Amino acid sequence: MEESRTTFLSHSEEETKQFGKEFGEKLSHGDVVALYGELGAGKTEFVTGICEAFDVEEIVTSPTFSIINQYFGTDNRGDDITIYHLDLYRLHSKEELDEIGFTECVHSQNVIKIIEWAEHGQALLPAVHYSVHITIPETDESHRIIEIVEVKELSHV
Repeated sequence: MEESRTTFLSHSEEETKQFGKEFGEKLSHGDVVALYGELGAGKTEFVTGICEAFDVEEIVTSPTFSIINQYFGTDNRGDDITIYHLDLYRLHSKEELDEIGFTECVHSQNVIKIIEWAEHGQALLPAVHYSVHITIPETDESHRIIEIVEVKELSHV
């Protein structure tokens, strides 16, 4: 596995959205974005930014109770794109993940998948994906540290 890391310091919800939008501009069909962070860390704000990159018109909300939201937008070439926004907070077993079709969802190549509380489905994530860790620094609870890790499986040539 190969990893590349990028870290940002966000001073506001608006900056978190902006970082999400800038990150979203490099996503394409098939990408998986695994989000990690405690309650209130700003995961949904980051997702809102990603959706802004694709001109999604729907209001972005955390799918805590519905488990999955589906958004429609366009990519930078003007092509239609679908985004699945999953929230695994309430799911705690492989059986529950199987019930919602999680494995099929994350391996779908025609949509972007964004997963909040991804640690609940970690064992089922594909080898190539992005991990976004959002933490609240102890020194200033109004700031957020956003670390983006791109995980790639090395090809064996």
